[in-house]
Amino acid sequence: MVDMQEVLERQERETRERMRRRAASKRAQRELDEQLGIAVALLEEKNQSRRGSREGCGPNVDRHRHSRGKNLMEDYFIPQSLYSDVHFRGRYRMQPHLFNKIMHDICNYDEYFVQKRNCAGNLGLLPEQKFTVVIRMLAYGSSADQVDEIARMGKSTVLESMVRSCDAVETLYTRDYLRRPTPRDLQRLLQKAESRGFPGMIGSIDCMHWQWKNCPTAWQGDYGNRKGQKSIILEAVADFETWVWHAFFGVAGSQNDLNVLGQSPVFNDVLRGEVPNITYEINNTIYQNGYYIADGIYPRWTTFVKTIPHPRSHKQKFFARYQEGYRKDVERCFGILQARWAIIRGAARLFDEEVLRSIMMTCIILHNKIVEDEYDYDAYYSNRSDGRLKRDSTS
Repeated sequence: MVDMQEVLERQERETRERMRRRAASKRAQRELDEQLGIAVALLEEKNQSRRGSREGCGPNVDRHRHSRGKNLMEDYFIPQSLYSDVHFRGRYRMQPHLFNKIMHDICNYDEYFVQKRNCAGNLGLLPEQKFTVVIRMLAYGSSADQVDEIARMGKSTVLESMVRSCDAVETLYTRDYLRRPTPRDLQRLLQKAESRGFPGMIGSIDCMHWQWKNCPTAWQGDYGNRKGQKSIILEAVADFETWVWHAFFGVAGSQNDLNVLGQSPVFNDVLRGEVPNITYEINNTIYQNGYYIADGIYPRWTTFVKTIPHPRSHKQKFFARYQEGYRKDVERCFGILQARWAIIRGAARLFDEEVLRSIMMTCIILHNKIVEDEYDYDAYYSNRSDGRLKRDSTS
């Protein structure tokens, strides 16, 4: 009995010893595999240099931005450039001198657009490259990836340039190019209005929708109309030159023009008692308040002149025809805005409503600057022999 117990104990000790040796062998093999893996990783890292701004990111792409910047300068921005002023105006929506003026003002306002050296001593992008992609995105509605081919800029740089330039344009030019009419402006507007048969008219008012493709899901009930399209509303006042005197943007697209008027600051100066002093006469009656031409949805206020819904007499038909014709000033302005800046003709793809508001205000300000610079541009024609612009004779 004692011998049997000793045999069992010896077998148990041998079993434990075999298990211990087997575990030690596996542990040693595992440590050896780990050491081999570390050695292989070190060799691969030594033989292949990592590319990218951070570990785990894709490699940086050498876009040859300096050569593209040189080509861009030769194309448009040096004397005797490859493309004429006519081509520049068609692609940049403005004359070269106006583009350069705006670009220099923005560079003085925001050093981000000034060409600088990075921490490695390499020169960055030219201001012409950064502002070119901004204008191309506004003018053609291009995506950040599309304009990469034009100026060789990364997507994040393109979007940052867009946001910063819109902020700069708003800050620099809002006071002068989205202002209330001055007494001199009012005199000119009233003279033109009287010659058109509407003394006292200072502009026409209406609203335009900008479709919002990427409207957040939680807001789609507010911004969607009965057709299911999401949009943001712009209210504007424009004159016969399509100059925009008032712009109010940001009301949800589910509302109508009357709701927008209730939230608009267009009559804030009236509430503050700052109405400009103007005088005109209609049918032997003296009036001292100007008015806007509007469509039928607007209220029956003295500041709005609307058409006659169902004109019957010759006089009523005559008035309705001219009122509806002159009300098209603001419609024509909307058409020019959308033709000039395709980004507001197509659906907005950005998510931030404040950025969309800044883009809309920038388009309007740039439009006003272009109107000021070349109001009667249609009177010009291109001389095909030299590509220069000439004005038709008015005699």
